[in-house]
Amino acid sequence: MNFKENIANLLAENIKDISYEEILLSIEIPPDSSKGDFAFPCFRLSKALKKAPNIIATELSQSMIKPDYIEKIETVAGYLNFFVGRANYVKNILEGNYLDITKTGNKQVILIDYASLNIAKPFHIGHIKNVVVGDSLYRIFKFLGYNCIGINHLGDWGTQFGKLIVAYRKWGNKEEVENKGIVELLRLYIKFHDEAEKDPTLNDQGREWFSKIEKGDKEAIDIWNWFKDISLDYFNMLCDKLDIHMDYFIGESFYMDKLSSLIDTLSSKGILTESEGAQIISLDEYNLPPCLVLKKDGSSLYATRDLAAAIYRKNEFNFDKCIYITASEQKLHFNQVFKSLEKAGYTWANKLIHIAHGLVNLESGKISTRNGNIITLEEWIDEATEKTLKIIEEKNPALSNKLKVAEQVGIGAIIFSNLFYNSGKDVTFSWETALRFDGETGPYVQYTHSRCCSLMRKNEADIDVSHVDFSLLIDDTSFELVKLISSFPDSIISSAEKYEPMYIARHLIEICKAFNKFYNEYAILVDDAKVKNTRLYLVNAVRNVLREGLNLLCIKAPEEM
Repeated sequence: MNFKENIANLLAENIKDISYEEILLSIEIPPDSSKGDFAFPCFRLSKALKKAPNIIATELSQSMIKPDYIEKIETVAGYLNFFVGRANYVKNILEGNYLDITKTGNKQVILIDYASLNIAKPFHIGHIKNVVVGDSLYRIFKFLGYNCIGINHLGDWGTQFGKLIVAYRKWGNKEEVENKGIVELLRLYIKFHDEAEKDPTLNDQGREWFSKIEKGDKEAIDIWNWFKDISLDYFNMLCDKLDIHMDYFIGESFYMDKLSSLIDTLSSKGILTESEGAQIISLDEYNLPPCLVLKKDGSSLYATRDLAAAIYRKNEFNFDKCIYITASEQKLHFNQVFKSLEKAGYTWANKLIHIAHGLVNLESGKISTRNGNIITLEEWIDEATEKTLKIIEEKNPALSNKLKVAEQVGIGAIIFSNLFYNSGKDVTFSWETALRFDGETGPYVQYTHSRCCSLMRKNEADIDVSHVDFSLLIDDTSFELVKLISSFPDSIISSAEKYEPMYIARHLIEICKAFNKFYNEYAILVDDAKVKNTRLYLVNAVRNVLREGLNLLCIKAPEEM
């Protein structure tokens, strides 16, 4: 039984002024259970009924026939507060599939563009938010029944690659690049910019070498492809370590042979205009600056390639939604791209969605590849693993697979710290905060899950469902925990609707707090078989929800810590 839906149906029978769907969305779960288990605010009915909310609430409570699953209905300050019969509620939730959720996706195609990593540059902490928000949304939508497609829109085009070739030819050698890979490419990139400040002609040389790439010069193409292969091997290794899944790696260069057709199409639609020798799309009607499509010299830009990519994706995958996840600094860029497509008459342009995430900063300031003020993801994971391993050595030195668990917990700490807050918020990462085993952290959720696993591992075979008495779980502490389990699917839906994994992360923390309160108040492994079985039944439900929630956040759930 879905109590929230049943209450919505009950209200819909008595309210004709708003739809069932609106009623369902309006039903709240009060944080204070003394104000009910479910609440419906009557304020939104005031205008239509021309009555005060408290009068509407009173009239509704008097007109409704209270079903058996509702213990009482109270009216307080314009709210209808519903109190459910606790034993029946607990039985329905724990015996049912509390992770069951309507598969609203119906196999609709959602394409998610995330990562957008740059060739020949390391995966650093500034990329992590983009990647984990994207992969988490991928998992969430897939859980809801969507057909998800994940694309890494590789940054493999631009004058920076000409500059890197210049740096390699002047200061690099093949053996160093082969042995050190992306680290050596980063050194060369930084070296180029340091030297270019003293010798600006290096920038001209960089442009010349990129021009060679554009023209198909064999030496330039061979070096460029070599850099790409090194970078892709590196990215795949890190994605495996993070358990991040991407269906396609498609670089900007893939769209270069599609630009001529794009320009012809935009010209035929009459929306390309010349401005100081460049080709632009005027967006005055949208109160936006013009979208620059071609430079004076006829070369393309990010926007040109993004326009071509969007059209290709619609033709190739026929998406129902295409979600772009990038730093907030690119907000204007995507507004211009989307509105340019709309102006060009592509009716599906309103299915393009940009999720602008905040930045991840070091305590010393913003991250920049040019000045080298970065922490690579490898370094971050290694440090997280090392710090977590020290904690494990102190708390549980006998733990098997300590290194594996330390890596899972360290990575979990990094990911959770990036998903716990609104994705648009800038974050300054702190080891002290992220690695705490209490508080609002990934390790706290993982530790609570492992505590549940420990209890179940020792006693799972002994659970006899016939000896479960749900009336033993109607005290406030147990009941609040059951309610949080019951409402977990709502947080999954909220995360999907608002493109915010934060709702799942925060719900998991609330479940952990409620579980640890329950764990501290009640002995679980008691002699009384009925009490023991009943409490273990609840522990098992908590374990299952935490494991699924962590998975939706791209975080491993170790069974021992």
